[in-house]
Amino acid sequence: MTYEDRRWHVPENDLRAYARGGLEAPALWSADTHLTACAHCRAVLADLGDPVALDAGWERLDTELDAPRPGLLESLLLRLGVRDHTARLLAATPALRRSWLGAVTAVLLLTVAVTVGRTESGRLTFFLALAPLLPLAGVALSYGPRMDPTYEMAVVAPMHGFRLLMIRTVAVLAAGLGLNGLATLALPGYGLLALSWLLPALALTATALALSARLGPVLAPALTGGGWVALLVTADAVRSGGQETLAPFTAAGQGVSAAVAVLAAGLLVLLRDRFDLSRDPAV
Repeated sequence: MTYEDRRWHVPENDLRAYARGGLEAPALWSADTHLTACAHCRAVLADLGDPVALDAGWERLDTELDAPRPGLLESLLLRLGVRDHTARLLAATPALRRSWLGAVTAVLLLTVAVTVGRTESGRLTFFLALAPLLPLAGVALSYGPRMDPTYEMAVVAPMHGFRLLMIRTVAVLAAGLGLNGLATLALPGYGLLALSWLLPALALTATALALSARLGPVLAPALTGGGWVALLVTADAVRSGGQETLAPFTAAGQGVSAAVAVLAAGLLVLLRDRFDLSRDPAV
């Protein structure tokens, strides 16, 4: 008789109950402890259990262990009712990560500090010029194979390419405009003028998205941002000596920005099918 034969083993009836999940404590605790060290009882348990159910259980366990744990943003989106694949695509957006949002916050804080420090001139042109560019940059980082580290996952996502683009754009805009709005609250002395960045921001973003259908997700935002800077430089050069506010931030300029945003949004809708050619607007 071998040593293995002389050892105590879990009774077969208990092993059957264990395989069915019906073994109760304290016998369950004893069986668990014994099975970790006894190859003989594990072999008997394997013969008693249902192979199909056992394989299914291992597959569920492997799935649970291998599945990535959702981060803070993804967990929040799931709690809000967003579907899991959509939440995963949104959470992977570079412009929604803490590094990018932290950088935007730092830039806005610096800009507000500079604006508040210029009490003598009373102008917030620096803030108004920069604020529309931050959402534009965030949207530019949210899609395209060169910018999106999860581009391959986005390609096989079960949704229209244009819808994916809009979901990410809205999420990035909400974050960017929200941070800009908080920065604006720090400038109460300027009244509604401090909000005159909003329509230009929407116009720049819509224009860049519409142009990206033809020029790609890198060149289009770059040209749009360059055009905005050139417009501000020109407006500063042609304004009269007594005019403190640049033309894009006047009532007429705001109307032009609103019209550009509407026209660009319409053009974007007309070109929406181009975003599904290969999920790459540059194609």
